[in-house]
Amino acid sequence: MTTPLLERHLRLTIVVHGRPAPQGSKRYAGHRLNSASGRMSAVLVEQSKRVKPWRHLVTTATTNAMTAAHIKQYGGYPTGGTQPLDGPLEAEIVFTVLKPASAPKRKRTWPTTRHSGDVDKLIRSTFDGIADAAAVTDDSRIIRVTATKTFPGEHPEALDQPGAIIRLYTLGDPS
Repeated sequence: MTTPLLERHLRLTIVVHGRPAPQGSKRYAGHRLNSASGRMSAVLVEQSKRVKPWRHLVTTATTNAMTAAHIKQYGGYPTGGTQPLDGPLEAEIVFTVLKPASAPKRKRTWPTTRHSGDVDKLIRSTFDGIADAAAVTDDSRIIRVTATKTFPGEHPEALDQPGAIIRLYTLGDPS
C-alpha cells in the first residue's frame, strides 16, 4: 500500500546573503564544573568560526521574512510577534557557495570539495538559525528536506553571491 504525498503549502521564503557555514565538528576545550549538576563536564567548542555569523544572518533574514509575510497577509506589523509554523513541515534550500578562484570560469563545476561544506552540516546550521528566529515550533517538525549546493550562476535558483534561498512549506490541509 502506498501513502499519497501530502499536499504542501508555501508559508515562508527566506533569502539569506552571506557565506553559508557548516555546523557540526567540535573540538575539546577542557573541563568545567557544571553548575546545574555539580559535576565536571567536557567543554566542546564549534571548530568553524563562521557558524555563529551564518546562524545570525539566517535568524535575521528569517525574522525579516516572517515580518514581511505578516504585513502582506494582515496589512500591518505584528504587535505580539508572529506565530511559528507547526505540524509537519518541508524545507527546500538552495545554498550558493563561494566558487574557488582555481575553478574553471566558463565550465559548469560542482561544489564537491571540503571548501564548500557538507550539505548535511550546512542544513544543521541553517535550521538552527531558523529555530532561533522562532519561525518553527521546533526544527524536528521538518520531516522532508531538499537541499542543493551550487556556485553563483550555475543553478536556476542560485544567488549571484554566496547565501541561501529557503522555502518552508506546511504539509497537509491548508489551514
